[in-house]
Amino acid sequence: MGSVYGFAHLNGRLATGLRDVTTDLAALDSEGWWAVVVGFEGKVTCARFDQVRQAPLPRPRAPWQGPRPGDWRGSLDQDAYERGVRTIRDHIERGEVYQANLCRVLTAPLPDGAGPLALAARLAEGNPAPYAGVIQVPGLAVVSASPELYLSRDGDVVESGPIKGTGATAGDLLEKDHAENVMIVDLVRNDLGRVAAVGTVEVPRLCAVEEHPGLVHLVSTVRARLAPGAGWPELFAATFPPGSVTGAPKSSALRIINALEPEPRGPYCGAVGWVDADRGTAALAVGIRTFWMSGGEIRFGTGAGITWSSDPRREWLETELKASRLMALASSGGNR
Repeated sequence: MGSVYGFAHLNGRLATGLRDVTTDLAALDSEGWWAVVVGFEGKVTCARFDQVRQAPLPRPRAPWQGPRPGDWRGSLDQDAYERGVRTIRDHIERGEVYQANLCRVLTAPLPDGAGPLALAARLAEGNPAPYAGVIQVPGLAVVSASPELYLSRDGDVVESGPIKGTGATAGDLLEKDHAENVMIVDLVRNDLGRVAAVGTVEVPRLCAVEEHPGLVHLVSTVRARLAPGAGWPELFAATFPPGSVTGAPKSSALRIINALEPEPRGPYCGAVGWVDADRGTAALAVGIRTFWMSGGEIRFGTGAGITWSSDPRREWLETELKASRLMALASSGGNR
C-alpha cells in the first residue's frame, strides 16, 4: 500500500508515505503513527504513515472551487426536521429517552478538480478550529473543522470534551443548554467508567463557555485512567458513538435516530484524528463541522440536541447556525 497516494494533516503534523490501511482498531495499540476515521455507523479506517513531521498545511495547487449554494440537497427539509423534533419530544414524554440528537446530511456534486487540501486551506483561513484536520486515503477524503474532543490519550489517561449547548452569543444560552450538557457529561462518565480503573473518573471542567467562529458552546471535560488491559478496541466499544451526538440513554437515542434520519451520517458525528502508538498519545475529534468526499460527491452534516423543552423551529435554526459559516466557505460564491 505504500505506493498508493495518501496524506494527512492533523495537530500541526504532516503525514506522508502511506504504509497501510486497516479496519482493525487493535492496530492502534501496535506501532506507528495513524490517521483515523471511524464513521458514526462504525466503519473504521486506520491509515499508518511512515513520514510524520511538524509542518504547516501544504499549499494547494489551486484554490478551492466548491458546489454552488443551490447545489446542496438535505436529507431532511425544515418541515421534516421539525416533525422529527416533535417525535423525539413524544418519546421523551413516554419516558423512553431524555435527550436525542437529530441530524441532517447535506450533499452536493463535487466539481472536477475540487480536492480536500484546497478545502482544508479555505477552512483554516475562514473557520479555524482546535481539531482542524484533513485526511485523504484511497476511497475517502475527510476535511474537519471540529471544535469538539471525542477522546485524547496520554499513556493510560484519557479525556473527553463533550459539547452541548450552542448560541450565537453567551446570552443566547438557555437553562435547557446547561441541563443538556450535564446529562451528556453523566453519559460520558458512565461510558468511560466501563474501561476506567475504579474511582478515577472525574469532571475537572463543567459547562465552560467557549467562543468559536460565529457561535459559542458549553463545553465540559471528563477524565479517567484506563484499567489494565484496556486498549483501543475496548475504549471504542465503551464510548462510541460519542455521547454528545447520540443522546441519553444512548441505546434508546440510537434507536430513535435510526428511525428518524433517512441517510447514514458516515464520518459526521464519528471520530476523526490521530493515534501515535509508539508514544501512547492520541487526539480524536468528534466529526462535527466536517466534510467528506467520495464517489464524486461532497457531504456535510449538522444537527441539534433535542430535549423536552426544545422548540422545533429553534432547533432547526440551531442546525442552520452551525452549518451557515462552513457551508458558505465550502460553496463557490460563498465568503472568501
